[in-house]
Amino acid sequence: MNASLKPAVPQTTISTWLRDAAEELAMANIPTALLDAELILAHTLHKSRTYLHAHGDDTLDPHRLEIANARLDLRKDRVPVAYIIGHKEFYGRSFKVTPSVLIPRPDSEALIECLKKHWGEKPGRLVDVGTGSGCLGITAKLELPLDVTLCDTSNHALTIAEDNARSLGATVTIQRSDLLTNITGTFDIILANLPYVDTSWERSPETNHEPALALFAENGGLALIYQLIDQTGLYLKKAGLLLLEADPTQHAAIIAHAKNRRLSIIETSGYCLAFTKS
Repeated sequence: MNASLKPAVPQTTISTWLRDAAEELAMANIPTALLDAELILAHTLHKSRTYLHAHGDDTLDPHRLEIANARLDLRKDRVPVAYIIGHKEFYGRSFKVTPSVLIPRPDSEALIECLKKHWGEKPGRLVDVGTGSGCLGITAKLELPLDVTLCDTSNHALTIAEDNARSLGATVTIQRSDLLTNITGTFDIILANLPYVDTSWERSPETNHEPALALFAENGGLALIYQLIDQTGLYLKKAGLLLLEADPTQHAAIIAHAKNRRLSIIETSGYCLAFTKS
């Protein structure tokens, strides 16, 4: 057959890919199907989602199409979008994430709001325990005049946190530590989003791709939170703040445990608990 008579290879436009991808994700029971398709394609093309809508008739380059399809397959397997595109927004800033760290959740932003409300613009020393990506401690550093230490048991997580601090221009101290065991000195503020999920809880399939070390804890999810509360006697200054994240069903038990450690609850907001030390 004459080469000029060969059938043309079908071309895929941006709008066609988005439509088909959203349908495939919806069939995989992903509720944010269209949004996820847009995020994947926008990342693949290094463009904004607005660009996609304005250039729906543009044809996708075969190489970019192949990459987008591979990423779509990952999402259909319930790999979180943040791991596919390599970043997640938290408190208006983009944080690098990998499967070595928990993906920042919007619910965790309540910890920053509690910090601002109860500490204000005063200088002070803060430690972010189990920092993961560093989103909490780095945000605290960028929002308030604080001396911030990020600590975690995972070297991989600390590498990600250090990368995020550097890219966002936050000057922080990085320290490997099992909770506060390897930390020196005392703090005005202890901030922590520790693992609090019990393995028996019903949860999203996406969490299967997140590090178990950052999700699960024994004693109904309370073991590590209790350990940290017990450490406040040595590490938290008088009148200091302890800010924790936990499921609301766990709040009453945490408050009761903290009461025996001279910690008084001053606020619960969503998943956030705020204590002060007497």
